[in-house]
Amino acid sequence: MYDDALLVLNKDKKLKKIISSVGECNIRTISNPFEALVEAIITQQISDSAGKSISLKFKNLFGKKYPTPSDVAKLTIEQIKSVGLSRMKAEYIFDISQMIVNKKLDFKIFKKMSNEDVISELTKIRGIGRWTAEMYLIFALGRMDIFPLGDLGLINGIKKLYELENPSTDEILEITNSWIPYRTIGTWYIWRGVKNFQFV
Repeated sequence: MYDDALLVLNKDKKLKKIISSVGECNIRTISNPFEALVEAIITQQISDSAGKSISLKFKNLFGKKYPTPSDVAKLTIEQIKSVGLSRMKAEYIFDISQMIVNKKLDFKIFKKMSNEDVISELTKIRGIGRWTAEMYLIFALGRMDIFPLGDLGLINGIKKLYELENPSTDEILEITNSWIPYRTIGTWYIWRGVKNFQFV
Protein backbone atom coordinates (compact mmCIF):
# COMPACT_ATOMS: atom_id res chain seq x y z
CA MET A 1 0.00 0.00 0.00
CA TYR A 2 2.83 2.40 0.86
CA ASP A 3 4.38 1.87 -2.59
CA ASP A 4 1.01 2.54 -4.20
CA ALA A 5 0.68 5.73 -2.17
CA LEU A 6 4.11 6.95 -3.29
CA LEU A 7 3.21 6.35 -6.93
CA VAL A 8 0.27 8.71 -6.47
CA LEU A 9 1.85 11.31 -4.18
CA ASN A 10 5.17 11.61 -6.01
CA LYS A 11 3.31 12.93 -9.06
CA ASP A 12 3.00 16.13 -7.02
CA LYS A 13 6.49 17.57 -7.60
CA LYS A 14 6.44 19.87 -4.58
CA LEU A 15 5.21 17.16 -2.23
CA LYS A 16 7.78 14.77 -3.70
CA LYS A 17 10.57 16.99 -2.27
CA ILE A 18 9.10 16.64 1.22
CA ILE A 19 8.68 12.88 0.81
CA SER A 20 12.34 12.58 -0.24
CA SER A 21 13.49 14.62 2.76
CA VAL A 22 11.29 12.92 5.38
CA GLY A 23 11.65 9.33 4.20
CA GLU A 24 9.25 6.48 4.82
CA CYS A 25 5.81 7.30 6.19
CA ASN A 26 5.25 6.09 9.75
CA ILE A 27 1.75 6.92 10.95
CA ARG A 28 1.33 5.53 14.46
CA THR A 29 -2.19 4.22 14.90
CA ILE A 30 -3.64 3.72 18.37
CA SER A 31 -5.27 0.32 18.90
CA ASN A 32 -7.30 1.50 21.92
CA PRO A 33 -10.20 3.54 20.47
CA PHE A 34 -10.91 5.27 23.78
CA GLU A 35 -7.30 6.43 24.00
CA ALA A 36 -7.40 7.64 20.39
CA LEU A 37 -10.49 9.75 21.04
CA VAL A 38 -9.20 11.18 24.33
CA GLU A 39 -5.87 12.05 22.67
CA ALA A 40 -7.72 13.85 19.87
CA ILE A 41 -9.69 15.89 22.41
CA ILE A 42 -6.58 16.73 24.44
CA THR A 43 -4.77 18.02 21.34
CA GLN A 44 -7.61 20.23 20.08
CA GLN A 45 -6.28 23.72 19.23
CA ILE A 46 -2.95 23.37 21.04
CA SER A 47 0.62 22.76 19.92
CA ASP A 48 2.00 19.27 19.41
CA SER A 49 4.43 19.65 22.34
CA ALA A 50 1.72 20.92 24.70
CA GLY A 51 -0.54 18.05 23.67
CA LYS A 52 2.14 15.45 24.39
CA SER A 53 2.87 16.99 27.79
CA ILE A 54 -0.79 17.00 28.85
CA SER A 55 -1.34 13.48 27.48
CA LEU A 56 1.56 12.16 29.56
CA LYS A 57 0.28 13.87 32.72
CA PHE A 58 -3.20 12.48 32.05
CA LYS A 59 -1.85 8.94 31.69
CA ASN A 60 0.30 9.36 34.81
CA LEU A 61 -2.82 10.01 36.88
CA PHE A 62 -3.54 6.30 36.57
CA GLY A 63 -0.14 4.63 36.69
CA LYS A 64 1.44 2.54 33.95
CA LYS A 65 -1.53 1.48 31.84
CA TYR A 66 -3.81 3.78 29.88
CA PRO A 67 -7.01 4.30 31.89
CA THR A 68 -10.27 2.61 31.01
CA PRO A 69 -13.44 4.69 30.66
CA SER A 70 -14.47 3.30 34.05
CA ASP A 71 -11.23 4.60 35.60
CA VAL A 72 -11.83 8.09 34.22
CA ALA A 73 -15.50 8.13 35.21
CA LYS A 74 -14.45 7.66 38.86
CA LEU A 75 -12.56 10.98 38.84
CA THR A 76 -13.94 14.45 39.41
CA ILE A 77 -13.80 17.12 36.70
CA GLU A 78 -11.22 18.95 38.83
CA GLN A 79 -8.96 15.90 38.95
CA ILE A 80 -9.08 15.51 35.18
CA LYS A 81 -8.54 19.25 34.72
CA SER A 82 -5.46 19.17 36.98
CA VAL A 83 -3.23 17.77 34.20
CA GLY A 84 -3.47 21.07 32.30
CA LEU A 85 -6.78 20.65 30.52
CA SER A 86 -9.41 23.34 30.23
CA ARG A 87 -12.59 22.71 32.19
CA MET A 88 -14.48 22.14 28.92
CA LYS A 89 -12.06 19.45 27.73
CA ALA A 90 -12.12 17.78 31.15
CA GLU A 91 -15.91 17.69 30.94
CA TYR A 92 -15.82 16.25 27.40
CA ILE A 93 -13.48 13.43 28.47
CA PHE A 94 -15.55 12.70 31.58
CA ASP A 95 -18.82 12.68 29.62
CA ILE A 96 -17.45 10.34 26.94
CA SER A 97 -16.13 8.00 29.63
CA GLN A 98 -19.58 7.86 31.18
CA MET A 99 -21.21 7.26 27.79
CA ILE A 100 -19.00 4.21 27.25
CA VAL A 101 -19.58 2.89 30.77
CA ASN A 102 -23.35 3.31 30.26
CA LYS A 103 -23.12 1.57 26.86
CA LYS A 104 -24.28 4.67 24.99
CA LEU A 105 -21.11 4.68 22.86
CA ASP A 106 -19.74 1.55 21.19
CA PHE A 107 -16.59 2.01 19.11
CA LYS A 108 -17.15 -1.26 17.25
CA ILE A 109 -19.89 0.28 15.12
CA PHE A 110 -17.40 2.65 13.46
CA LYS A 111 -15.19 -0.02 11.87
CA LYS A 112 -17.48 -0.73 8.92
CA MET A 113 -18.88 2.80 8.52
CA SER A 114 -17.82 5.19 5.78
CA ASN A 115 -15.64 8.14 6.76
CA GLU A 116 -18.51 10.60 6.56
CA ASP A 117 -20.83 8.36 8.58
CA VAL A 118 -18.21 8.07 11.34
CA ILE A 119 -17.83 11.86 11.35
CA SER A 120 -21.61 12.29 11.45
CA GLU A 121 -21.96 9.96 14.45
CA LEU A 122 -18.98 11.27 16.43
CA THR A 123 -19.89 14.94 15.99
CA LYS A 124 -23.22 14.29 17.72
CA ILE A 125 -21.17 13.96 20.91
CA ARG A 126 -20.47 17.13 22.91
CA GLY A 127 -16.87 18.25 22.45
CA ILE A 128 -16.26 16.42 19.18
CA GLY A 129 -16.11 18.51 16.04
CA ARG A 130 -15.13 17.49 12.54
CA TRP A 131 -11.36 17.84 13.16
CA THR A 132 -11.48 15.58 16.23
CA ALA A 133 -13.51 12.99 14.31
CA GLU A 134 -10.98 13.14 11.47
CA MET A 135 -8.11 12.54 13.91
CA TYR A 136 -10.03 9.49 15.15
CA LEU A 137 -10.39 8.23 11.57
CA ILE A 138 -6.65 8.63 10.98
CA PHE A 139 -5.18 7.45 14.28
CA ALA A 140 -7.75 4.89 15.46
CA LEU A 141 -9.23 3.48 12.28
CA GLY A 142 -6.22 3.96 10.03
CA ARG A 143 -8.23 5.46 7.18
CA MET A 144 -5.97 6.43 4.30
CA ASP A 145 -7.95 9.16 2.56
CA ILE A 146 -8.62 11.78 5.23
CA PHE A 147 -7.86 15.45 4.60
CA PRO A 148 -8.47 17.54 7.75
CA LEU A 149 -9.17 20.91 6.18
CA GLY A 150 -9.58 22.49 9.62
CA ASP A 151 -6.04 21.63 10.71
CA LEU A 152 -4.08 24.88 10.97
CA GLY A 153 -0.64 23.25 10.78
CA LEU A 154 -1.62 21.40 7.62
CA ILE A 155 -3.03 24.48 5.91
CA ASN A 156 -0.02 26.63 6.88
CA GLY A 157 2.29 23.94 5.53
CA ILE A 158 0.40 23.84 2.24
CA LYS A 159 0.58 27.64 1.99
CA LYS A 160 4.36 27.53 2.41
CA LEU A 161 4.99 24.55 0.16
CA TYR A 162 2.85 25.81 -2.71
CA GLU A 163 3.66 29.50 -2.14
CA LEU A 164 0.05 30.53 -1.60
CA GLU A 165 -0.62 33.70 0.37
CA ASN A 166 -4.33 33.39 1.06
CA PRO A 167 -5.70 30.34 -0.78
CA SER A 168 -9.39 29.56 -0.95
CA THR A 169 -10.73 26.21 0.18
CA ASP A 170 -11.30 25.32 -3.47
CA GLU A 171 -7.65 26.05 -4.31
CA ILE A 172 -6.42 23.84 -1.49
CA LEU A 173 -8.78 21.03 -2.46
CA GLU A 174 -7.75 21.30 -6.10
CA ILE A 175 -4.11 20.73 -5.11
CA THR A 176 -4.79 17.94 -2.65
CA ASN A 177 -7.40 16.09 -4.70
CA SER A 178 -4.47 14.75 -6.71
CA TRP A 179 -3.46 12.86 -3.53
CA ILE A 180 -6.68 10.78 -3.52
CA PRO A 181 -6.97 7.99 -2.27
CA TYR A 182 -3.96 8.66 0.02
CA ARG A 183 -4.68 12.11 1.41
CA THR A 184 -3.93 10.91 4.95
CA ILE A 185 -0.36 10.07 3.91
CA GLY A 186 0.00 13.36 2.04
CA THR A 187 -1.24 15.15 5.16
CA TRP A 188 1.29 13.30 7.33
CA TYR A 189 4.13 14.40 5.05
CA ILE A 190 3.04 18.03 5.27
CA TRP A 191 2.88 17.75 9.07
CA ARG A 192 6.38 16.28 9.15
CA GLY A 193 7.63 18.89 6.73
CA VAL A 194 6.28 21.70 8.91
CA LYS A 195 7.88 20.15 11.97
CA ASN A 196 11.31 19.28 10.58
CA PHE A 197 12.06 21.35 7.51
CA GLN A 198 11.95 24.82 6.05
CA PHE A 199 9.78 24.91 2.96
CA VAL A 200 11.53 26.59 0.05
